[in-house]
Amino acid sequence: MRPASGAVGLLAAEWLAPQHSPRTLMIAAADNRPNPSPRPLAQRLVASRRETDRLFDLIDSSTLYERPVADRHRLIFYLGHLEAFDWNLIGRGRLDLPSLHPTFDRLFAFGIDPEPGAAPSDAPADWPSGEEVRAYNAEARGRIDRLLPQVPDHDIQIAVEHRLMHAETLAYLLHSLPHEKKQFVRQPIIAAPAPSQTFIKIPAGRATLGQRKEEFGWDNEFAEHTVEVPSFEISRYKVTNREYLKFVEEGAAPPHFWVRQQGRWFWRGMFENLPLPPDWPVYVTHAEATAYARWAGAALPTEAQFHRAAFGRPDGAEQNHPWGDADPGAVEGNFDFRRWDPAPVTASPGSDSAFGVAQLVGNGWEWTSSVFAPFAGFEPYPLYAGYSQPFFDGKHFVLKGGSPRTAACLLRRSFRNWFRPEYPYVYGSFHIVRNG
Repeated sequence: MRPASGAVGLLAAEWLAPQHSPRTLMIAAADNRPNPSPRPLAQRLVASRRETDRLFDLIDSSTLYERPVADRHRLIFYLGHLEAFDWNLIGRGRLDLPSLHPTFDRLFAFGIDPEPGAAPSDAPADWPSGEEVRAYNAEARGRIDRLLPQVPDHDIQIAVEHRLMHAETLAYLLHSLPHEKKQFVRQPIIAAPAPSQTFIKIPAGRATLGQRKEEFGWDNEFAEHTVEVPSFEISRYKVTNREYLKFVEEGAAPPHFWVRQQGRWFWRGMFENLPLPPDWPVYVTHAEATAYARWAGAALPTEAQFHRAAFGRPDGAEQNHPWGDADPGAVEGNFDFRRWDPAPVTASPGSDSAFGVAQLVGNGWEWTSSVFAPFAGFEPYPLYAGYSQPFFDGKHFVLKGGSPRTAACLLRRSFRNWFRPEYPYVYGSFHIVRNG
């Protein structure tokens, strides 16, 4: 992506306004037969395409020109962006091939992350038809599949993870569409008694942040380093809707995901509004989370405190995930596209950290108090120099963990997400901390 305002948010470094493109892109299907590589990463690329294709299947062609979030592109952009990104990365960037379609290669190259109040002003007529974009996509996929044997694993991994980040971006954009503009998907409603919040003591110790050089990661994940973290206390559970309701009743504004109907609060679900589930985590902006923590006499954890609580162990060692070293697929948790909406904060005890903290990964990204900034030794990736660097501006904050729509590969310990503090659409939850 860089999904532009959050690793899992938008994608990119600048907005290139739509051009008046020629409305002709005739492609013969016979010239477009894919020749996929048997490499596991190539198969993962195919699987990631299925994930994003399913999202576009939820809406009809007319809805492609909707802009469900005012400071993001119309949905038609995302239909073309995923294939344009892959082609610009692999065909043009890595293999130095001629442009596939000069206008579309540029038009769909970058997402946007405008300053508040600086939303784009384009009209639906500025964009090509859905048929033209789908034809471009088919040609791009066919060419990329034939080229994959020549492409390093690192580049394919970028294409896969970029697409999976956008699978989450698309989910929260579609979440803001009126329900009647989406195909209804039934999902079980999971409820449980809202727990009593308690705090867990995390002793002073080491936290390892970042990624090893020999492993795959995005540029902002490097380099691995350790931080000594003083002792602190952290809430056992994510802050719930029930807890946040008390804050609202004392005058705080309600979050974006709450809707008031006939004197009652409802949860703005992906496919329907539900009576506000008290046991689900509240989804809020960084500013709202910070204000709640201050109201509660606490604070948001730093990125290092998050790592210590999530991946540290009482014996001083560290592990790959809160639950240990097992892959996410072997653990119950609300991540990897398992649900469209949250689950109770008590729903997956098997994913608790070694210190007993619940859902530090899954069921909602975790806001931290840390400003998004480079680690020592940061180097932008040459083929995607704009992924992180434009956002080291002091105006974005780090999120860790993952949401119901976060792919398993993005749940690695070193992955960092980021958004502006007032951005209300991300699936952002939080724990709170106190001095130990």
